[in-house]
Amino acid sequence: MSYNQLTEGQRYQIYALLKEGFSQKVIADNIECHPSTICRELKRNRGKKGYRHKQANKLAVERRQTAT
Repeated sequence: MSYNQLTEGQRYQIYALLKEGFSQKVIADNIECHPSTICRELKRNRGKKGYRHKQANKLAVERRQTAT
């Protein structure tokens, strides 16, 4: 089974749609991924100030570089 990691652009879309009040399901449909992908993305990258796309992308890049 293959998958694609979220891009910086998709993370920005998640951020913008969350800010507009859309549900995780609607966001997933919009960026054409599974709703669980959105759930995991928000769980991993939500801080005290909520979901921030630039910070989320930076953390994702760091995780990829340190993965073995």
